[in-house]
Amino acid sequence: MTKITKPSDLAKPSDCLCHIEPGELTPLPPPYEDFNRMAIPPLKPEKVKHIETSLDDTVAIGIPKPASKEEEEELIRRFLSGLKKLFEKENNWTFLQPLMLSMEYCAKCQTCSDACPVFEMSGRKDIHRPMFRAEVLRRIYNKYLKPGGKITAKLTGDIDLNWTTIARLAELAYRCTLCRRCASVCPVGVDNGLITHEIRKLFSQEMGIAPKELHEKGTVQHLRVGSSTGMNPLAVKDSVEFIEEEMEEITGWKVKIPWDVEGADILLLHNAGEIIAWPENVGAFAIIFQAAGLSWTLSSETVGYDAVNYGVWYDDVQLARVSVKHAEIARKLKVKKIVMGECGHAHKALTVISDRLLTGELNIPRESALVTLEDIVMSGKLQFDPGRNDFPVTLHDPCNYVRLMGIVEPQRRILRKIAPRFREMTPHGVDNYCCGGGSGFAIMSGYNFAEWRTLVSSRKKFLQILNAFKDEPREIPKYVCAPCSNCKGAIRDIINYYHAEERSRLYYGGLVELIVNAMAGMKKSIIQFGDEPSWKS
Repeated sequence: MTKITKPSDLAKPSDCLCHIEPGELTPLPPPYEDFNRMAIPPLKPEKVKHIETSLDDTVAIGIPKPASKEEEEELIRRFLSGLKKLFEKENNWTFLQPLMLSMEYCAKCQTCSDACPVFEMSGRKDIHRPMFRAEVLRRIYNKYLKPGGKITAKLTGDIDLNWTTIARLAELAYRCTLCRRCASVCPVGVDNGLITHEIRKLFSQEMGIAPKELHEKGTVQHLRVGSSTGMNPLAVKDSVEFIEEEMEEITGWKVKIPWDVEGADILLLHNAGEIIAWPENVGAFAIIFQAAGLSWTLSSETVGYDAVNYGVWYDDVQLARVSVKHAEIARKLKVKKIVMGECGHAHKALTVISDRLLTGELNIPRESALVTLEDIVMSGKLQFDPGRNDFPVTLHDPCNYVRLMGIVEPQRRILRKIAPRFREMTPHGVDNYCCGGGSGFAIMSGYNFAEWRTLVSSRKKFLQILNAFKDEPREIPKYVCAPCSNCKGAIRDIINYYHAEERSRLYYGGLVELIVNAMAGMKKSIIQFGDEPSWKS
């Protein structure tokens, strides 16, 4: 009989609140049966001796245990102080209204649970229900901050507030990818993804608790050095010069990437991770923009060459610092608009969330590259030979494009024009599943979190990909189009972990690479399958 875990259990001491046994995860089809009995690797005792590990089989943050009763009480006080601020207009004017609505009107119908890939793939563990962590926060707020709350809690749902509750809630906030698929199906408009984000914000802004990959190695490094990758402006320029050379060698197309052009129509903001991990994406953008005759530029100013904004996942203050910097750079360059490259969370940060921050001279028009690319492809400025993309292609929809921004059709109209063997995943569009790397997960790898991601949060996406190509022979190369840097990182890890390149000939890349690959007159293919320039050769 399956053990039921209740929100009140979060406060009760135990070695492990939730454990996933080998074989409980949703099974994978052939030839991946050998992964169906895989277990999350156990935490190494020497690494976790002094941190809280009692939520489940993994650790995302690594929260130190309090050294004394006094320290524990201080942490509880700071938590309640932060919780109170979440519900004050002067401290949370950006998200107060939707937060209050989501806290007050949950019907506990569990529609959100059926929509959540983490819940489904975990073996339907109660702690991974989207409403579970929301209900924990709701009970704490009702009991400790509402008048008469300790009396009414006995009727509405009681919970004790201690260090165990706080530490487990912090960890639990990093078992959700913030894909907001739950919000899209809620019959009364509750957004449990938003509540999870607000929990993360509370811990970061009030208690200084956040994953190192997002904070110290993310926004802090971004603002100090210039990029979350650690690249300073000189390193970026050197890398882009190398990309120019590589593009000419690979495609025969001589490209020159412009820097700091004052008055250009477009300031293009890349996720700087592309420059390191997927330079062909940066080169492909340059080829397309150059061939289309666009007026555009990159910025070499610190922060201006990296579109990432990890603050969007955990900390409004860090988000604002990066967004304002991006806007100030665009204003000084006097560009007409900012175009976001293939990065979903960067879209969300600068084109949606920052609408509430960027006013006056900083309210620079901002546009998704998917819209820009559709205009180019459909304009007739470029000539295409779709036969150059005559291999199976499917599309992964980044959550922030489709569910947050409603950008569903531009990428599809492009693919229908340039990829004759394009087919949809099931489901797709606004109903598509997260890659499993959302909300920072793609870059979080401390302790055993990377294994949890590939085995649990990315498992649904892997199944979607396999099903999209199920009628294709295994020996034929297949391309997963993922127009988002974080999504590509997660899909790369899936393919590597499950040895899917060798077993199913699965490959991945962005949208711009497919566009360039289909351009008539290209001497060589930009898309490579293994060591081959194309699957045909």
